[in-house]
Amino acid sequence: MLLKEYSFEQGPIRPPNEARSLLLRVTRNCPWNQCRFCPVYKKRKFSLRTVEEIKQDISTVRAIVDDIKALSWRLGYSGEVNDPVINAIFGNGRGRSDAYRSVAVWLYYGTGACFLQDADNMVVRTADLVEILSFLRQKLPEITRVTTYARSRSVARKSVEGLTEIRQAGLDRIHIGLETAYDPLLKFMKKGVTGAGHIEAGQKVLKAGMELSEYVMPGLGGQEMWREHALATANALNQIDPHFIRLRSLRIPKRVPLYQSLKDGSFTMQTDDMVVEEIKLFIETLDGITSVVTSDHIMNLLEEVSGKLPEDKEKMLGVIRRYQELSDMDRLIYRLGRRGGAYGSIDDLERDPVAYGKLKALLQDVRAGEGAEGVERLIADMVDQYV
Repeated sequence: MLLKEYSFEQGPIRPPNEARSLLLRVTRNCPWNQCRFCPVYKKRKFSLRTVEEIKQDISTVRAIVDDIKALSWRLGYSGEVNDPVINAIFGNGRGRSDAYRSVAVWLYYGTGACFLQDADNMVVRTADLVEILSFLRQKLPEITRVTTYARSRSVARKSVEGLTEIRQAGLDRIHIGLETAYDPLLKFMKKGVTGAGHIEAGQKVLKAGMELSEYVMPGLGGQEMWREHALATANALNQIDPHFIRLRSLRIPKRVPLYQSLKDGSFTMQTDDMVVEEIKLFIETLDGITSVVTSDHIMNLLEEVSGKLPEDKEKMLGVIRRYQELSDMDRLIYRLGRRGGAYGSIDDLERDPVAYGKLKALLQDVRAGEGAEGVERLIADMVDQYV
């Protein structure tokens, strides 16, 4: 028996912490799409989806949810989406679209979270966004949290009253790529916003009663502007006091516009150890706020730099000092282990002596054959695969 085909549109990315969220596409690609460090959406045209298109997708998700729960009942699990139900869905390829399977996984994890794609949904008219959110909450009462990406410039263009309407319709959290609040660096990176604009947008989101997640990019200032970047960004966040500060360290794959500046010498990338020192200055400068700092991405060298301000500030600085106090060899081994996915904590250096020995031998072999530059290339290639 052929299965009914269900499908709806989904975009290419979402925040790491939304990995178990339902993904729904509200806009396509990025309306700005000029940031020199960003590898996403390049050469893709931005477009608004119509309210009716989005509502049809939401109705399709509703139909998929009902279909999966009906399957669960037929299998004798009373609507529960458990391992046997998931195995039945993924074990039968007939008519199971990627979108269908994504809904099944969402139900399986039971997060109740929904992320609206793509890069900046605050460009949507307030009335349209309210209609979409209201329909989403009506059709899918299983949803307990709705979040989205937005640019500071788009948020700042909306009134607090408009943002409040959006929040009341069902949007709980906005993720903003602040990256830096240092104006010369914002201009160099073609971010399309000022430090003051970042502050205005963040404060508006909070006044509207929404949760705010601000992304910061250690390393973005290069060796030329790292100190100013760290200080200006921390000082802006001190004025915003977002719920979350998420660290996403800079990488420069060949496909991003910033790569040309790296090649012509107008931008000098920091070493891992330099970025660690920058993050130390950044954390030290955060003051008078209650944000949660997270470092939950493989591109970040020190995932343990995470905690609630102000009470965990010294703990985070302690992690940094501990790394800086390692021997040169142990820092190299940790960097290789972290970039290769073997290490998630400095403690891992001592927990697995076998892995430590293998990593040390690999480093010694590469250094003997290709020198220190070969070691750095190996580590860089490992982390760039995640960009």
